[in-house]
Amino acid sequence: MSETSPRRSAYARLLDRAIRILAMRDHSEQELRRKLAAPVMTKNGPQVVDALPEDVEKVIAWCAENHYLDDSRFVRQFIQSRSRKGYGPARIRQELNQKGISREMSELAMRECEIDWVDIAREQALRKYGEPLPTAFADKVKVQRFLLYRGYLMEDIQEIWRNFTD
Repeated sequence: MSETSPRRSAYARLLDRAIRILAMRDHSEQELRRKLAAPVMTKNGPQVVDALPEDVEKVIAWCAENHYLDDSRFVRQFIQSRSRKGYGPARIRQELNQKGISREMSELAMRECEIDWVDIAREQALRKYGEPLPTAFADKVKVQRFLLYRGYLMEDIQEIWRNFTD
């Protein structure tokens, strides 16, 4: 009997795939569902997943029960990671929304995190524009636009210049 004839069940293959995906980094439940439904890339090209929706549900449930999948942990780690990379709260909220995280869960995690957004915005501005930060109106507008793009709130951006010391 060859090794390929008794093929493993679609559920077992899906569970292996889920564990491999989650071993790389935490994912939201929606992200994991999307990745499990996507075709698998093989040396012969994309191969459609032959799993049933019930198999996907069982895999998601198993991952959640065994603490491989936890949206609240994912949100906390995502906020920390993106803030370390210099992104502000508005941009992080938007990205969490795209990853299927509810607004309530995002807001709760944002309130619980102990991140000084003004300090991070100041660091980003100094890294890009140097010290001292520009005080001429046109140059200040450039800094503000850059920080708004990075997802900082206008009140945090304005605070940079309020606490500005020469």
